[in-house]
Amino acid sequence: MALAAVLPSAAQDTYEGAKLMTSDLNGTARYVGMGGALEALGADISVMSTNPAGIGLFRHSTFQGSLSLNTQQDAVKFGETSKTHVSFDQAGLVYASQMDRRSFINLGFNYRKSRNFNQILAAANSLRRGSLNQVGFAKYDKNNVNAGGYNLDWNVDGDLMGYENDGQSALRAYTFTQVDYLYMNAFNAWPKENGQDIEIGYLDGDTYQYNNGQRGWIADFDVNISGNVNDRVYLGLTVGLHDVNYKSTTDYRENLVFANGPSAGNTLLSDERKVTGTGIDVKAGVIFRPIEYSPFRVGFSVSTPTWYDLKSSNYTVFYNNCYRNGIGLWEKGENGETYEFKMYTPWKFDVSLGHTVGTMLALGATYEYSDYSTMDMRENDGYDYYGNRDSHSDRTMNHQTEHALQGVHMLKVGAELKPDPALAVRVGYNYVSPMYKEDGVRDMTINSIGVMYSSTNDYTNWKDTHRVTCGLGYKHEGWNFDLAYQYSMTKGTFHPYQPNTTFTFDGATISNVPQTTDVENKRHQVIATIGYTF
Repeated sequence: MALAAVLPSAAQDTYEGAKLMTSDLNGTARYVGMGGALEALGADISVMSTNPAGIGLFRHSTFQGSLSLNTQQDAVKFGETSKTHVSFDQAGLVYASQMDRRSFINLGFNYRKSRNFNQILAAANSLRRGSLNQVGFAKYDKNNVNAGGYNLDWNVDGDLMGYENDGQSALRAYTFTQVDYLYMNAFNAWPKENGQDIEIGYLDGDTYQYNNGQRGWIADFDVNISGNVNDRVYLGLTVGLHDVNYKSTTDYRENLVFANGPSAGNTLLSDERKVTGTGIDVKAGVIFRPIEYSPFRVGFSVSTPTWYDLKSSNYTVFYNNCYRNGIGLWEKGENGETYEFKMYTPWKFDVSLGHTVGTMLALGATYEYSDYSTMDMRENDGYDYYGNRDSHSDRTMNHQTEHALQGVHMLKVGAELKPDPALAVRVGYNYVSPMYKEDGVRDMTINSIGVMYSSTNDYTNWKDTHRVTCGLGYKHEGWNFDLAYQYSMTKGTFHPYQPNTTFTFDGATISNVPQTTDVENKRHQVIATIGYTF
């Protein structure tokens, strides 16, 4: 059944938006093999998206393309998401134009898959007599949007809807999510024995099982202009276009029990979500040699926010498989929404060091910082004078972002050894600090339109990421062949829903706190690059 009171503007919620902000260590096999620590060393096409000045170190034109094989350790196929897949990760061209004996102006174009969404996540644990249907009941109990709840009443189509308050407003409460809509109509409310009135209640939960499969990508298309002055100062500018294609399939099942102990059956919330759109950003960088006759280099770069214009759509089905006759007004509920929104990612800042020892050894290190708590979720609200979609910040959701996300530090180090001019051996390491605060919560009780359009309640607070890389390179005449291996590991804490909802029932205060589950994401990647220099 279609959800009523569709509004023309929308914004996404913090945890859904955060998935679009991170990037993988991906690009050419040389870049990956050295842990991405090439921002000051340059002369690799992948640095176009991190420090554009690195393209200014090319002395000859070059073309490169990369393929990879990716697999997720300890994962089982779910839906359309498989644990192993092949990916076309990079293709680019640099045209080097020599201005005089020691100066160049270079032009570059590069495609890079900056984010590979393929991931399978499974979790199961005890609910400790809590349940997802209690989250909606707790908000019904509060009866007012200012208290984090809603007033439940019938709409013109005969469906139960959540409004801002009791009789004083006909406006839809933003705290009333798509999940609440399905649960209230297909579970929490059922007819009384007289057949004319309804009763609102809840059931305790025993255990939950969660399965999620994500797939898709963010593809970056970068255009670069760069150059050097007297082979000592290198400058670069990159304009990037980002293409988002994200899909997610989620099944969340709860086993429920009656108050006196016996099993009541189970419920299943099945959700399909897709996010598409484009974004644009600008990156600027500089590399210089502070000592004239030393190869030691220092690099700085800055990236503007990525200004995303996005569309999200979902199809969600709720199955009520409880034994007791009469639970729920419907046996099954269906709902789907499509909405457009904007999202602005944070600024990024890089500082990097690079040094070469003769022609045999290259060493690089990069530090990057971005304050993810400044992500700006925005509501569309019409068009400006020039016909462009206009928007304003969703202050309520952005306030939650400040409490859930934090600044992220990234450290990249790498080395390349050339025992022979034609052969290269590479190693690298990445450390990425956590984006999520340990006590971060995906709060479905805040009065934000991003909450209203939510069709799931789960979230995972991922911790720090460790990446270890190595690689080989071989050159023959104008051709180069590179191979790299990357292992990455991230641990996290999965929450089936927020733990901070309480309500009063029969004079007692009920606290709905589920058991969290420790999860991890271990990935292996083998990437191969072939290139030609002319």
